[in-house]
Amino acid sequence: MIPKGRLLLIGGAEDKGENQVPIAVHNKQFVHLEILKELVSAKSLDDRIEVITTATGFPLEIRASYEKAFGKVGYTNVGFLDIQSIADSKNAEYLDRVNKASTVMFSGGDQFKIATIIGGSPIADAIYKRYRNDSKFTVAGTSAGAMVMSKLMIQSGGTNEALIDYDLRISSGLGLIEDCIIDTHFIRRGRFGRLAHAVISNSNQMGIGLGEDTALLIRKGKKAQCLGSGMVVIIDAREVEQTNVYDVEKGDPIYVDNLRVHLLVRNCEFNIHTSKLSYSHLKHSEDE
Repeated sequence: MIPKGRLLLIGGAEDKGENQVPIAVHNKQFVHLEILKELVSAKSLDDRIEVITTATGFPLEIRASYEKAFGKVGYTNVGFLDIQSIADSKNAEYLDRVNKASTVMFSGGDQFKIATIIGGSPIADAIYKRYRNDSKFTVAGTSAGAMVMSKLMIQSGGTNEALIDYDLRISSGLGLIEDCIIDTHFIRRGRFGRLAHAVISNSNQMGIGLGEDTALLIRKGKKAQCLGSGMVVIIDAREVEQTNVYDVEKGDPIYVDNLRVHLLVRNCEFNIHTSKLSYSHLKHSEDE
């Protein structure tokens, strides 16, 4: 089934209107608050946004930061759900708020915490159903909140210079997107190796590496539009010809041949199913 809703995957450190994005002084395409302005599909400033702060240990600080940023955008109807237990993920009031929201956004922090507390819960089910069936609904996530959107999720590890077997931990995410593994803060934190390791080990998956202040806006589960001032790296292992990943011994490095890489910047569009990239100065049409 083709999902009707939109998925906004943010690489972290998105511009909040405070000139804190380093690349802004170098990239002439930089647009202040561009990513946050895409949170609401209908572009109505009154549409309800619910921010879920499960991933962070500092929910009050996150709330203050986003309230300030949302005020600059002009959003007037924002709530925060600090779901910190499995019991909270079953809370009837929280579930009602999710069902009435136009956008649900997951903050950054610890993706495994989101997966273990919210995964499989009534709130997760409600978000999944609305994403599948409601064309006016957006699910967004930044940093860890983006990583948890996939069916297979990087939990931890993968930080060695060489790809070392058994170094990377993969677990289950929320499953909103089934055929991609997502990593964030991708350029600044040097995470190419671990995302490559993840897709080499799961060759039916495509890797999405999101730079900071960069996002992919995915429509119909496959049409991805790049936003922001940085870069998205797509890693595709589906045509790999040689690798020892399936028989390497514990502690030995992994090699790979014919790994494909795509680099996306603002105004690039990418079809996740066909791996076709296009570039246009024209704004994306919702009707395409």
